[in-house]
Amino acid sequence: MSASIGSTDSGGAGGDDVLARIAQVIESRKSADPSTSYVAKLFSRGGDAVLKKIGEEATETVMAAKDGDPARIIAETADLWFHCLVMLAGHGLHPDAVLAELARREGLSGLAEKAARREIP
Repeated sequence: MSASIGSTDSGGAGGDDVLARIAQVIESRKSADPSTSYVAKLFSRGGDAVLKKIGEEATETVMAAKDGDPARIIAETADLWFHCLVMLAGHGLHPDAVLAELARREGLSGLAEKAARREIP
C-alpha cells in the first residue's frame, strides 16, 4: 500500500477543516428542496436510504482497493466518507466527535484498545 499518492503535507489541520466545512454544508441542506439538493433528497428518503448508500459506497471502496487503482481508491473513499458525514448529521453528530475518538485512540495498541472496549447494551 502506498501513502504517497494524493497525500498532502497539511499536518492534519486541513483535513479537519474540510470535514467541518462539508458537515456545515450538509447541515444547511438537510431541509432544502430534494429536487435541488442531493443531501436533502437522501434525508427525504429516510435514514435507511443513507445507510444503504453507505453500504454501497463501502462495497465500491473495497472493490477499488482490490483493483489497486489509487485514483479510484481515493474517489471511492471520498464518497464513503461523504455519506458517513450525512449519516452523522442525521443523528445530530459532528465529525469532531469522530476525530476526538480517533485522537483518544491514538497511540494505543489496536489490540489493547479493542480488548478494553465495553460492550454497548
